[in-house]
Amino acid sequence: ESDAGDYTCVCGDKQSTASLAVHALPVLFKEELKNEEALEGGSVSLRCELNKAAPVQWKIGSKVLKASDKYQMRQPGTTAELVIHGLEVKDA
Repeated sequence: ESDAGDYTCVCGDKQSTASLAVHALPVLFKEELKNEEALEGGSVSLRCELNKAAPVQWKIGSKVLKASDKYQMRQPGTTAELVIHGLEVKDA
């Protein structure tokens, strides 16, 4: 999208100008989340991959998760990862 704009070709005292519009592709999942099993007290990593870098939001049910000692969120490039530490039965 940052490439959108007016482009000009100049030759001596003549020029030609055109406008370029760039339409963004929708964000899609290249790799979806997978079901996991883990032991109480341990940690688990949930990971998905998008077709392009975009902000994500992690939820459990309708509750939005925030980064804390328990929830660690990383997003290197197109991969989104949630690590849950100190697992409890209620985290299922």
